[in-house]
Amino acid sequence: MQRNGVTYILGFCVAVCLVCAVIVSSSAVGLKEKQDLNKVLDRQKKVLSVAGIEFNDTASSDEIQSLFSKRIKLVVVDLKTGKVDTSATKDAANFDQQKAKKDPSQSVDAPSNLAGVRRVPNKAMVYQVSQNEMDSSGSGFQLEQYIFPIEGKGLWSTLYGYLALESDGNSIKGITFYQHGETPGLGGEVDNPAWKAKWPGRKLFGPKGSSVSSWGEAKITVKKGQAGTPEQDPYQVDGLSGATITGNGVTHLVRFWMGDNGFGKYIRNVVGQAS
Repeated sequence: MQRNGVTYILGFCVAVCLVCAVIVSSSAVGLKEKQDLNKVLDRQKKVLSVAGIEFNDTASSDEIQSLFSKRIKLVVVDLKTGKVDTSATKDAANFDQQKAKKDPSQSVDAPSNLAGVRRVPNKAMVYQVSQNEMDSSGSGFQLEQYIFPIEGKGLWSTLYGYLALESDGNSIKGITFYQHGETPGLGGEVDNPAWKAKWPGRKLFGPKGSSVSSWGEAKITVKKGQAGTPEQDPYQVDGLSGATITGNGVTHLVRFWMGDNGFGKYIRNVVGQAS
């Protein structure tokens, strides 16, 4: 067979492609467990960060996991009733909300909404933050705040993140996003610490009455332009310059997940009773 012939060249290309495919596939399979662990670790860091719990950037995975387990209590909530599912909570560490959302037997179609959410899981994770460190049995837990997973459409992508609320269920502690594909320097500014620092102290719901059950719908808004201080302008946050659609997306996704199709019932039924 001539080495400069068409048959030889095609055969050589096919062989190279097969070898490369085997190498890539083997690497993907071999590294999948490590990649999954890194994803879990990254989200644990985001939860700790939005809770305001400090940790060293060079901390090992064991140190992060130890800190997480001492300060964060995992709770699985039934979104239809707003009550904690005690059975699912016992195995909360293995609960995969994104997987549940994609399973028709564990989720429902979302009603029409501005956040672009298509399906809602029947159950969802809530991270309860302890003021003090707990032991392995959970003893010593003192509720300080709640952290809720949130997601929704921006301009170019779905944003995935967390919203932290103080124990009163209304005062915002912080917000962060761990995955999105928004434009760097524009919508990507949702990652900017200076912008995220505008959120603490704002209020999620409208003026409340004598109980949480009397609160109105979520009013927090990423406005176009600058907002005042949390005291002056409790329901608005500075907009993202040149990224109005992304800012609107953040408004819509926060309002959706804090509403009755998300964690709204839990906030009223459980958080309200505890505050």
